Amino acid sequence: MAKEGKTANDVLDKDDLIVISGAGGFIAGALARDLKERGFRKIRAIDKKPVPEWYQVVPGVESLCMDLSKKENAIEACKGATEVYNLAADMGGMGFIERFRIECLRSVLINTHMIEAAYRAGAERYFFSSSACAYNVELQNDPQVRALKESDAYPAMAERGYGWEKLFSEMVCEEYWHERGLSTAIARFHNVYGPYGSWDGGREKAPAAICRKVIEAKDSGDMKINIWGSGEQTRSFMYIDECIKGIDMIMHCDDLIATPINLGSSELVSINELVSYAEEIGGVELEREYDLDAPQGVAGRNSDNTFIKKTLDWEPSKPLKEGLAETYRWIEQQYHDRKSGKRTVS
Repeated sequence: MAKEGKTANDVLDKDDLIVISGAGGFIAGALARDLKERGFRKIRAIDKKPVPEWYQVVPGVESLCMDLSKKENAIEACKGATEVYNLAADMGGMGFIERFRIECLRSVLINTHMIEAAYRAGAERYFFSSSACAYNVELQNDPQVRALKESDAYPAMAERGYGWEKLFSEMVCEEYWHERGLSTAIARFHNVYGPYGSWDGGREKAPAAICRKVIEAKDSGDMKINIWGSGEQTRSFMYIDECIKGIDMIMHCDDLIATPINLGSSELVSINELVSYAEEIGGVELEREYDLDAPQGVAGRNSDNTFIKKTLDWEPSKPLKEGLAETYRWIEQQYHDRKSGKRTVS
């Protein structure tokens, strides 16, 4: 069995240029902060949102507002890069993904331009953030779903819009390695959560949305919570710090070049259980109202971590209760900051 492999610290010089797209968002913003705190001095962070609207602006990081779906911007972004991490995409929670399929599909332009620009710039490695939404939806019709292994993406029947864009972009990454020799890394994210992510406004994922709803109920005194679907849907949720660690190891593992791999927790919970965890953290018990007409995605989805454990001798393992408590406290502070007129993340 392999041991935990190389990281950026092992293969990069501290003055090598690292480019991170989507850096105004949740995961890429956390990645920029992590690399900066580890001593990397040349980080170029890019997002199409104006910099004042970024979730995190990391001091000492070059922060640029650019729309990377435009070819000329991608070329400029990748100039001089040693490594490129493409995490830019129009996406959000299930409500956003189901409602804005065209916007999700158009993210294919970002990856198409960024990988070509990275190749022409002479970058050594390129990372693409894929998603578990790339998996065949017909394997996800039961809340007690069999955990999805990497081969379950084919025969292809991805989620409409977002999932198909991810699956196609994975193929692009694979071909840039096989035909042009660009080392690419492909991680299929499973529901990443934690502080400094969207928690309101329509792009938030289930853990943040549930925490916010519990906090709102406590604050308003209306002790009810609206749950999308029956609450029996199941998912696994990965804490942000473990996602960042996984990205680093996958990017720098020679055995994973151009090879899609799950990056997610294998702790399967129902949405009802997720609500119970948030209630426990908040010290309340709420009346549950179920909206069966709301977007709810597939019935069940979990990550089979056999491959990542075999390859890296590691998997995301932070218990959901622990990570959710940290997330809840952060969202609670954001909620009260907003009420007092302070600027908040979302």
